[in-house]
Amino acid sequence: MSTALLCARLFLAAVFGLASATKLADIRGSRAAVAGFGVPERLASALGTLLPFAELAIAAALLPAGSARVGALGAVALLSVFVVAIARSMIRGEAPACHCFGQLHSEPAGARTLARNVVLAAFAAFVVVEGWSATGPSGTAWIGRLGGAGAVALAAGLALGALAAFMAWALLALLRQNGRMLLRIEELEAGLEATGSRPSMVPRRGLPLGAPAPAFSLEGLYGESVTLESLISADTPVMLLFTDPKCAPCNALMPQISDWQRELVGELTIAVLTRGSPQDSRAKVREHGVVSVWLDHGLTVYEAYQAAGTPGAVLIDGRGRIASDVVAGAEAIADLVAEATRAPALPVVQIPRRPPSLPPPVVGAPAPAVELAGLAGEPVALSASDGDTLVLFWNPGCGFCQRMLDDVRAFDRSAATGAPRLLLVSTGSAAENEELALQAPIALDPDFTAGSAFGMTGTPSAVLVDRHGTIASEPAVGATEVMALTTATSENRA
Repeated sequence: MSTALLCARLFLAAVFGLASATKLADIRGSRAAVAGFGVPERLASALGTLLPFAELAIAAALLPAGSARVGALGAVALLSVFVVAIARSMIRGEAPACHCFGQLHSEPAGARTLARNVVLAAFAAFVVVEGWSATGPSGTAWIGRLGGAGAVALAAGLALGALAAFMAWALLALLRQNGRMLLRIEELEAGLEATGSRPSMVPRRGLPLGAPAPAFSLEGLYGESVTLESLISADTPVMLLFTDPKCAPCNALMPQISDWQRELVGELTIAVLTRGSPQDSRAKVREHGVVSVWLDHGLTVYEAYQAAGTPGAVLIDGRGRIASDVVAGAEAIADLVAEATRAPALPVVQIPRRPPSLPPPVVGAPAPAVELAGLAGEPVALSASDGDTLVLFWNPGCGFCQRMLDDVRAFDRSAATGAPRLLLVSTGSAAENEELALQAPIALDPDFTAGSAFGMTGTPSAVLVDRHGTIASEPAVGATEVMALTTATSENRA
């Protein structure tokens, strides 16, 4: 039994020693890995720094017989924390990088990682239970029995081992640096290709430079909505930053995103697009103070912009055109932010695109001339001959719209005397809008073209148009203001 206890202790000491050494060689990665398991950023930084030292202390304590019991108890405690953290992530459907052996080996935390830690915990528990009274021979006593020549040989062996470990680490770091240099060279060559300075040597990523940026309408974490048009400003480029709640590098980048959004106001608009449910992202963005986060269900925007991995990003200029390749990785995104805040705009390229959102027409001005079609393709009139029309801009996927749907249905069916008639101008498919079960006409506006023409930047929003096709109210935004227009009859407006 004493031999088995010694073997178990030596095995555990080797595992913890290797884990500690590889983490110490990549402290930054250790901190990011701890943050990936949902630990608050400030606490993750401290824990990620202390973790390799705790593993080193456990490895050292397991070797002498006198401290082996304490080392085994520490191993059980630390491995139990690892098991609970990995199991929690699996239950939540997350797979953060374990960073178990630093840059030497890291994989998404999952069943295999959980099983490995359970087995190691079982070894440690064996040492604690079976070795409670006697932990077996010392793993270091033989050092004291070495003669002068043996001690020199041991010291030389340890020095050679340390040198070999350092060379392996340096080689790995050099390979990583070389990889970053190759990526940077590819980006420079792509830039030269875009300016016509040399023929293409590497494939580009994403849509062609100067092409119209694909439009979209997305829901936020709290039911609000946004369109590409509402993000675009003539003076400020827009960066779409693609993330995933299960992506550890994305989570590690969150503090930097918050800093960029706060420090680059007026220079760069950063919109964070993520998939998953609102609950997957709310806690993380709230912790770091990240704003402008939008849910890309089904990765439709991600695929439309031909992104290939998270975190990734692309720039859109003030005219709604693609202004960069799609880049991937934290360093490439940081370079793109620096480029966007100091580089001049792209040369003007005359490419047809939808007009951006305009200032809302003033009361008394003619309503914008837009052609609207119903669910079956039939033309829909903007104004009615017998009174005012409440033009309600809608998005079936907008949480705020869904919350006021019952009130809209009640107004739709009330037909109160003097009340405006309802006209819904909606994004989404015909099937999605048929499910609203409204009697009022519904006009499809999939690209939010009509909404932009009226100066609207989101949903729900509305405006009154009188029988002569003239704007009869200020624009209303949000459920409360929209529903207030349902009682704005000609009499009480006069």
